[in-house]
Amino acid sequence: MANATQNRPLSPHLSIYKLTPTMVISIVHRITGGALYFGTLLVAWWLIAAAAGPSYFEFANGIFGSIIGRLILFGYTWALLHHMLGGLRHLVWDTGHGLDKHVSTKMAWLVLAGSISLTIIVWAIALIFS
Repeated sequence: MANATQNRPLSPHLSIYKLTPTMVISIVHRITGGALYFGTLLVAWWLIAAAAGPSYFEFANGIFGSIIGRLILFGYTWALLHHMLGGLRHLVWDTGHGLDKHVSTKMAWLVLAGSISLTIIVWAIALIFS
């Protein structure tokens, strides 16, 4: 029996694969999904602070208005938009379209460019109206 475990074939490891844009965007899609859990807790905290009263709401807004708070909110905005566009990409794939290698690579680049562009647009609009 000891010999049977030594002669088993090894599974391919990630180090033998060349990273493609489709793979990277898929990994980032999973990471942004996890990050959205943390961001949703922040949104819930902000809503609870609003319900708790003006002084606590001022405290929460002070944190979100700081440089670190704004960076976190900017990252949350990007994660939300990136995850949404990645979900739309998967929805297209579920219809059987966009599965060709060159099309899926273009879609990966579009998801990245779209999420960055939309994040900048959302923040520009927010800063104009604030």
